[in-house]
Amino acid sequence: MAKALLGHVGGYDPRVLAEMRRLQQRVQDLESELVRMQAENDALSAAARHHDSVFEDLDVKTAEPALT
Repeated sequence: MAKALLGHVGGYDPRVLAEMRRLQQRVQDLESELVRMQAENDALSAAARHHDSVFEDLDVKTAEPALT
């Protein structure tokens, strides 16, 4: 029992430290991906707003039909 307690108090298991580093890296990667996707979403939203504003200028009432 004393050996088990001494081993526990002696320090962290290298496997636990490696897993913690791996998980921290994964969190950083996911945060970077989130920032990239938010920027892409903002750009797409701006493009969609611009696209909608282009069609707002058309006068649909006086427009001629494409096919007769």
